[in-house]
Amino acid sequence: MSKPLVDSQYLPHVIDVRHVLASGPHVTTLLDPNVDPALLEGFLIQLCALGVYMTEPVDGWIRRAGESCVRVGLEEVGKQLITHAKHEAGHHLMMVEDTKSLVAGWNKRRMPKLDAEQLLAQAPTPAMEEYRQIHEETINSAMPGAQVAIEYEIENLSVVFAPRLIEQCKRVLGPDVMNSLTFIKEHVELDVGHTALNEIMLNKLLGQAPEHAATIGKTGARALDIYLRFYGDCMEKAKRMLQAAAA
Repeated sequence: MSKPLVDSQYLPHVIDVRHVLASGPHVTTLLDPNVDPALLEGFLIQLCALGVYMTEPVDGWIRRAGESCVRVGLEEVGKQLITHAKHEAGHHLMMVEDTKSLVAGWNKRRMPKLDAEQLLAQAPTPAMEEYRQIHEETINSAMPGAQVAIEYEIENLSVVFAPRLIEQCKRVLGPDVMNSLTFIKEHVELDVGHTALNEIMLNKLLGQAPEHAATIGKTGARALDIYLRFYGDCMEKAKRMLQAAAA
């Protein structure tokens, strides 16, 4: 009943980048039935190691966006964001532990030998820096409620893409790999509910501020585009790990 606002005012802005999520080169490489197991494993290591930078500030971003929403009169959405922020606190710590666990498994079977602390200390890529930037810009903008669009697109990855990645990992790397993917596994379970909540908030936001629909939609599209470029960074770093082993 409330979906038409998302369908008519929001989805047209994100449809192109969602198509890249469905069929872009990095996604198709990862989900290829003949993917190199070492490449898939290397991607997971980089995803977790670099993902700490992407994930650590999330609860603060959501809380501050909620506070900004309250200040500009979007009180209901703002309060929901503030409540949601509490659910995201500390999740980056799972990625730290997953990195260490994945690296330990890699070092038992593969070359080059990896150092988890060095991987966790890697400098951020431009996409990673832009991901932080889009949050700060949104929080300080005239429409801080666009944070809902960022959450909607990124948490939707856990609903649309992550289950396919998990099944691929189990098939290619064996079911025990799930012991080292606690962040991804937990978010697949949690983000179905979060995505449904985000859709409700997004509909409410579009109803209250229809003049900002384009800004909200473009913010969601940009966030997803940045995240897909981040996946590309993880893939390129994984390929360089394999090239080092072959040298």
